[in-house]
Amino acid sequence: MSQNPFEALGGGGFDMNALLQQAQQMQEQLASAQERLADTIVDGTVAGGAVTVQVNGVGELVSVDIKAGGFDGGNPDDLTDLGDMIVAAYRDAKAQADALAGETLGPIAGGGLPGGGAPGQLGF
Repeated sequence: MSQNPFEALGGGGFDMNALLQQAQQMQEQLASAQERLADTIVDGTVAGGAVTVQVNGVGELVSVDIKAGGFDGGNPDDLTDLGDMIVAAYRDAKAQADALAGETLGPIAGGGLPGGGAPGQLGF
């Protein structure tokens, strides 16, 4: 029996330095992609643009825009509706941000990790 337990993996040698270098490159690519996502802004909108929110590519709320004239601050039902629309607009924007993150991080995170998992799911 051979002394090298990695011989069966690929012709007699296992280059740990190459593996570490590849892992470092993946880590750098992932950090760069996450940075780009944090700088990307997506909009979520409801009610024909009455409420628009912006989130960055990592899902952080950046701004809320409410069109003037559509809501009466003295009417409790209007305020409840406004709150519901803000939540719905955020969910719209967050879904877009999640899709963007999947497209951006998927090839990096899923392409080289054991199990080929999606971002956030290593598949171990």
